Amino acid sequence: MKKIIVPTDFSIQAENALRVAADIARENNGELFLLHQLDLPLHLANTASSNLPEALFFMKLAKKKFDDLLKADFLHDVIIHGDVETGAAFSGIMDTVKRHKADLIVMGSHGAEGMRNLFIGSNAEKVVRSSEIPVLVVKDRKNRLDVNDFVFATDLDPNSTSALKEADAFAKNTNCNLHLLYVNTPSNFLSTREAEAKVSEYLKNVNVKPAEYIIYNDSSIEEGVFNYTKDVKGDLIGMATHGRRGLSHFFNGSVSEDVVNHSSLPVITFRIK
Repeated sequence: MKKIIVPTDFSIQAENALRVAADIARENNGELFLLHQLDLPLHLANTASSNLPEALFFMKLAKKKFDDLLKADFLHDVIIHGDVETGAAFSGIMDTVKRHKADLIVMGSHGAEGMRNLFIGSNAEKVVRSSEIPVLVVKDRKNRLDVNDFVFATDLDPNSTSALKEADAFAKNTNCNLHLLYVNTPSNFLSTREAEAKVSEYLKNVNVKPAEYIIYNDSSIEEGVFNYTKDVKGDLIGMATHGRRGLSHFFNGSVSEDVVNHSSLPVITFRIK
C-alpha cells in the first residue's frame, strides 16, 4: 500500500475517503495521488474550445477547491501528488492507476444510499468491476481506518484464492484479525461435513491462516455477510470480484436494501486473478 489513488469530487464523502487514505499512507510510508476529473460539457471539452471563458472558469474553480483541499490539517506529513484533469471520472481513475502503478484505490460513497449507489450504475461500481488492484470504499466519517476484525466473505471457489491472498496481505498490513466467512443458504445448502471439507480444500494450497473461519447459516448471502459482521463487531468487509461480473454474485436483485443501505462499514474488494 505504497501508492494510493484517491478520486475526489470535493464532497464530504470524498473527504472521508481521503482521511482514511492519508492514515494508510502515513502508517505504510506511502504516498497519495489525489485526482479530480473535471468532466466538462462536450462543447467545452474539445481542444478547439479549451480556451473559452466558460471552460477556464470551471477549471479555475476546480483548481481552487483542489488547492484548498491540499492544505487540510489531516494531510500533514503525507506525501501527496495530483492535479485537476479533464475527462470522464472512470477512465481518468483507471489511467492514473496504470500510470503510477498504484497498489490501492480509496473512494467515498454517498449517504444512506451509498452502498446501493456503489453497486448500481455508478462510477464506483465501474471502478470496482474493472480494477486490477484492491478498491476500498469508505462511507462514513473516519479519522483513520482502525480495523481490528476484517470479515472476508467467500464462495470457496478454488479459482478465487488470489483474492484471499491479497485480503490476507491487507490484514497483515493493518494488523487485524482475518475472519474467513462462508454463508450457507437454503438455496445452496451444504451439510456441516460438506462445508468443512470445502473450506479445507479451499485453504489447502494457500499459505493463509485466518484467525478463524466460520460457516454461517442464513437466508441469503447478503444477510449472512452483514449479520455475521454485526455478530463479531467487524470493522471491515472484504470480498472478491469477478471482472465484469463485479459483485453480482454477492449483491444482486435479492439483496435486502435496508441492510445494505444502513451499513456504515467500509468495504474492500479484491480482483480474482
